Amino acid sequence: MKTIVEERAVELGEYIVENKTTVRATAKKFGISKSTVHSDVSTRLKKSNPTLYNEVRKVLDTNKAQRHIRGGQATKEKYNNLK
Repeated sequence: MKTIVEERAVELGEYIVENKTTVRATAKKFGISKSTVHSDVSTRLKKSNPTLYNEVRKVLDTNKAQRHIRGGQATKEKYNNLK
C-alpha cells in the first residue's frame, strides 16, 4: 500500500511530465517547497515508480540545460521594461 508521500510524488511526477514544467513552477502550483518537490521526484519516485522517474528526469534535465537561456531572457526583459 502506498503512503500519502508516495502518492504525492507520483502526482508531482505526472504533473511535471504532462506540463513540461519546472520544479519551481510545480512547487508553486501545489503550494509546497521546491525542496519537497525535488526530494519527492528524485528520491521517492525513483523507488516507487522508476518508469515515471525516468520521464521526469528527462524533463528536468531539459529544464536544467535551458535555464541559462531563460535567465538571459528574463534579464533582457527586465532592462527593456526599465526603458
